[in-house]
Amino acid sequence: MEPNWAAENLQVIRTLMERAALYRRALAPVMLLTGTVGVIAAAAGLELSIHTPRGFAGFWLAVSVVPVIGALWIVRRQALRDGEPLWSPPARRVVQAVAPGFVVGLVLGLAQLQLRIGSHAALLPALWAICYGGALHAAGFFTPRGLRWFGWMVLLTGLGTLWVPVSDLAQWPAAHLAMGLCFGVLHLLYGAYLYATEHRKHVA
Repeated sequence: MEPNWAAENLQVIRTLMERAALYRRALAPVMLLTGTVGVIAAAAGLELSIHTPRGFAGFWLAVSVVPVIGALWIVRRQALRDGEPLWSPPARRVVQAVAPGFVVGLVLGLAQLQLRIGSHAALLPALWAICYGGALHAAGFFTPRGLRWFGWMVLLTGLGTLWVPVSDLAQWPAAHLAMGLCFGVLHLLYGAYLYATEHRKHVA
């Protein structure tokens, strides 16, 4: 049993290394999509004055569905283009790596939505960013190395929002801005970086 397990792991590692370029190409549009949705959603949250615990949690949980579906569509299209199965052993490893952080973030959002825990608005964006950044860092061990650094960037930005002094009247706008920064601006910057570096490789 052990030799088979070791051989399977070696095969998965070899496949992941061979597909690093493929994952990198799929990652750029996923990041740009997520960033665009994050910036638009933050602006919409401010414009619509979504300033209650349940409203904030429900709004951003609904928003999160858009980049998730978009990412699945982009990855599926990339897999079909390269003749690869969508649910391959490497894909399962990546999903297993990000699952704990995603599940914790989802449960925190649902708890806020159902139980109205934590009235301080800055807390939920920070916790979401920490969970998400940790999930990206874990996925970075199976994908291009830069994703681990990006995960750290999101995680540390989320932690940094806990130290921003915000008055009670301004806490909800600040929470939307924190979401726009962590899940919008940072993703746009990383997506632009991936596109720029990929373009330089093709030019070279």
